Amino acid sequence: MPTLRIVNLRTGVAEPESDLPRRLAHRLQLGEADITRWRILRKSLDARSRFDLRFVYTVLVDLPEENLVKRVLARKPAEVELFVPPPYEQVEPGVERLEHRPVVIGSGPAGLLAAYYLALKGYQPLILERGQPVKQRVSAIRTFDSGGEHDPENNYLFGEGGAGTFSDGKLTCRLSGPDVDWVLERIVECGGKSSLLYEQRPHLGSNRLPLIVRNFRRRIEQMGGEYRFGCRLEGLDIADGRLRGLHTSSGYLPTTQAVLAIGHSARDTYQMLLAAGIPLRPKAFQLGLRIEQPQDQVNRHKYGRAEYVELLGAADYTLTARGERDVYSFCMCAGGITIPSVSEPGCIATNGMSNSRHNTRYANSGIMVTLEPHEFGGDHVLAGMELQRRYERVAFELAGGNYFAPIQTAGDFLAGRTPPREQRLASSYQRGTRSMNLDAILPPVVISAIRAGLPVMDRKWRGDFLPHATLLGPEMRGSSPIRIERDLESRQSPACRGLYPVGEGAGFAGGIVSAAVDGLLSGKQLVRQFAPLSAG
Repeated sequence: MPTLRIVNLRTGVAEPESDLPRRLAHRLQLGEADITRWRILRKSLDARSRFDLRFVYTVLVDLPEENLVKRVLARKPAEVELFVPPPYEQVEPGVERLEHRPVVIGSGPAGLLAAYYLALKGYQPLILERGQPVKQRVSAIRTFDSGGEHDPENNYLFGEGGAGTFSDGKLTCRLSGPDVDWVLERIVECGGKSSLLYEQRPHLGSNRLPLIVRNFRRRIEQMGGEYRFGCRLEGLDIADGRLRGLHTSSGYLPTTQAVLAIGHSARDTYQMLLAAGIPLRPKAFQLGLRIEQPQDQVNRHKYGRAEYVELLGAADYTLTARGERDVYSFCMCAGGITIPSVSEPGCIATNGMSNSRHNTRYANSGIMVTLEPHEFGGDHVLAGMELQRRYERVAFELAGGNYFAPIQTAGDFLAGRTPPREQRLASSYQRGTRSMNLDAILPPVVISAIRAGLPVMDRKWRGDFLPHATLLGPEMRGSSPIRIERDLESRQSPACRGLYPVGEGAGFAGGIVSAAVDGLLSGKQLVRQFAPLSAG
């Protein structure tokens, strides 16, 4: 059935999507009865005019007759074209025999999609996760937020689903194409809403992610995969440049194929990989502070009209301040909370998340700066990781040593004023905060850049950005300061055939979807070489 793509179809935000067939018929100069099959390919919000917000659609329309398509295209209508979807690559399994089942190390987005693809194709993967299943993980996090002890193996960063499970669930991605679509379709199948397939800024919500992660596990297990929780990678058995097995906290595992999806906070694993001779190199990473503002303030600025909040929900934003060193917002969480992004005892770092309903009174966002390897303070390959650790420990100690978050008003921060320690500032951070000067918890170049960038952001908002804003920090876990080297074609470590570094922890991704696609591509590469176990 021929398909047309219609772009730049604009509607008022109050207009229901059920009205789209009428608009499509008008654009194509057809009867509404001819528009029987259609679907949204993309949907975005045009907020350039605060008092007249518009949705902008790209829509695919299947016309039942070839003559209708010819009639439409003969008129040469603007912004209408014949659509031919790009083919999804069907990978043919290889013929080499696997002696042991492949192992996936880590169950974050990269590991999860690699494992799903391998299970789907009959390879019966074994998934190792140092943390616990998501149900126990949620319980441990609630206990910690209420003042309990920190568990270094089961927390906001480690456990089923990885850091992505409690990272707000944003599915925005700079990539596009069939692999991205395939990943999003699997997420929808596992419990995500169908609009994720076409929204400009799709968002799962931290409350939905545990269910989706659990559903992925159940499907993987139904297809022959196996999970082992509380199982940490501790060493590699390498002979003649090839993987022979894995040393884990649960014992030795023979395998010749392992997808290394450790995430960006497995610092002990980075140290082990370096000692094992796996090539690593430092890479630029992002760090900064997290800003909190009243969500009502953001809504008023972004929407202009109160009724838009009811139609569109809590407003978000993206801001950049260009300068000698660029400063930009990152992982903006509308109606969200600020959380402790902690994997090691005696350290504190912050992050943000929001549930699908965006229903807290706080907006929060990272205010980030990029630091290059030559600025890490040393030539060691792990210098960036040690810089993170050093400032996280300083922040922990200065804030009182109880995983409290350092906090300061934006006004005091810009003026360089030290607030009284007894000052109490409102915040969504549940564990507790400590008022203090934030200068000591980040490198001076980062503090200087944020001081220069925040007033620029405020001017872009005509003075609406900084009133009532507070800053918490440090924000250190936006990306990995390390890249695990891999061959471009084989996607394997040049020092260890059979080891596939993937995702954010390997330095090849920057979000849930890009990490998931990276894991999927390495799963495909493994399939190309080996025959499935179910065929043996």
